[in-house]
Amino acid sequence: MSVDDVKREHTVRTGERGPRVLVAGASIAGPALAHWLRRWGAEVTVVERAPGLRPGGQAVDARGVAKEVIGRMGLDAAVRAACTDTAGAHTVDADGKVLETFRVEDDGGDGFIADIEILRGDLSQVLYDDTRDGVEYLFGDRIAELAQDADGVDVVFAGGDRRRFDLVIGADGLHSELRAMVFGPRERFLRHLGQVLAFYSVPNEFGLDRWLLEYQDQETGRSALLRPIQDATRAMAVFYFPAADFDVDYRDVAAQKVLLRERTAGLGWLTQDILAHLDDTPDFYLDQVAQVVMDRWSSGRVGLLGDAAFSSSPMSGQGTGLALVGAYVLAGELAAAGWAPDAGFARYEARMRSFVEANQEIGRLNARSREVPGPDAEPFPDSAGEWFAELVGRAINGVELPDYAGVPDSVASAGSPITSSAKP
Repeated sequence: MSVDDVKREHTVRTGERGPRVLVAGASIAGPALAHWLRRWGAEVTVVERAPGLRPGGQAVDARGVAKEVIGRMGLDAAVRAACTDTAGAHTVDADGKVLETFRVEDDGGDGFIADIEILRGDLSQVLYDDTRDGVEYLFGDRIAELAQDADGVDVVFAGGDRRRFDLVIGADGLHSELRAMVFGPRERFLRHLGQVLAFYSVPNEFGLDRWLLEYQDQETGRSALLRPIQDATRAMAVFYFPAADFDVDYRDVAAQKVLLRERTAGLGWLTQDILAHLDDTPDFYLDQVAQVVMDRWSSGRVGLLGDAAFSSSPMSGQGTGLALVGAYVLAGELAAAGWAPDAGFARYEARMRSFVEANQEIGRLNARSREVPGPDAEPFPDSAGEWFAELVGRAINGVELPDYAGVPDSVASAGSPITSSAKP
């Protein structure tokens, strides 16, 4: 029986419509959540302020339980077909001499280079293609106003439309507007990790062939990377540099490029050749490396998912995994709770909290490992110890994935709490 068959059977059996759910953000967490919400009978709308899907972006990974979620979505083949096909990574010195090698098959494909590695934009496209026929997407719009009561959430869109939803979920990233609207200013929740990340695509004039190359300047804590993408004529350039604070507007691209040039001045290896393409690239990105730390991820009928709720930072390598697993758990727990927000959100948080914290700890450790130690710096923890292996295990597989296959039956027996006050 197909997903749509299950959905139709549940609707006919219960005689009730599914909840109306608004999801803010159409990158990865939002469309992944839309997949599972639709599977369990919800009517889903995704609003995205960008005029369309954003192509390219940083390479993202799926490890451990995240790969299981992709399989349960029925998207393993589609995701793997869009992967970067990276064979591994070399760390190199300023002359390009290889210092250390990491292969994609290390640690069963869950190592430094995961066997599922895909550009963020390509994964977003796979998820969008999977959901576009059963989910309403509103591009070029955003939530301008929101007011909730015991029975629903009234939303005013920037484009002027007004609607009422049963639930609203923010999956709109590190700088979530919905989080700021409902929970408070971003400064309350963002934790800067002392690093800035920049990346953009460049012509592959460097002979890159399936291998990521990384140069780290140990004296300054700066690094430059080149990594392959599916289009062999181009490559992705990545820079990290330390910054004790960060006060550049994340939407001011011109100021960001000035900052990148300033902070990479004198950096060796291929840096100057890479920077020569800075003004020509179509997909420049720069932002602080930061985490989102919150005591709770919901308020009434509004919840948060992915980086908006619990960014672990790019230093963890697990942001996409958290988004995919979180989407599966959030939709499943809401449906299993009969769409009651208090119970569903509480179960979602209870299942995800330890998993999130392990990944955030990995992110903090990796950020610290890039710091240039001062004379009074504490020694870096020994990553060869059992404690680190246990932490990595929790970060990759440390969450149970319940079988929500019986959710339509459980919802039918529990009865839907959605009230007749929901407006068309």
